[in-house]
Amino acid sequence: MRQIAPILLAFGANLGDRAGAIRAAQAELAAHLEIHEFESSPLRETIALTEHGPDPEAPRYLNGVAQAVTTLEPLALLRLVQQVETKYGRTRTARWGDRTLDIDVISYAGLVQRTPELTLPHPHAHERDFVLSPWLALDPNAVLLRHGRVANLLERIGDTTLPYTENESAGGERV
Repeated sequence: MRQIAPILLAFGANLGDRAGAIRAAQAELAAHLEIHEFESSPLRETIALTEHGPDPEAPRYLNGVAQAVTTLEPLALLRLVQQVETKYGRTRTARWGDRTLDIDVISYAGLVQRTPELTLPHPHAHERDFVLSPWLALDPNAVLLRHGRVANLLERIGDTTLPYTENESAGGERV
């Protein structure tokens, strides 16, 4: 029998039906035979983060996280989320570019690893409010391995995310 591993995934999108893509991807992952106990956070809206910093002119992102348990090995999980990204139109032309869907593996069973394909825990999660804020909403006692309590990390960097309700339009405009 395979080991059951707790995982945290982060979701983001700033093109197309952002909420629809995130929620559909989450439903697809939650239905996977080797993923169980899937629970997603509320979505948060943020300014796009580029290689050169925040870009208020770029389409705004929706972000959220989900925790689950899986029997997939880390690289198999990574391949699965990349397949789901591709299904929802993700292209990898520009680093930190606009995207229809982005799914990051933030943590996997307390594993610390660095390979060419996957670094765990995610190397930038501790400095991204768009990961920490929805994670804290999902789990007020969350801890990011090697960095500490999520509440303390978010307090240290500040929270620039905004609440998002599912009845808002695909472009992030208030209706």
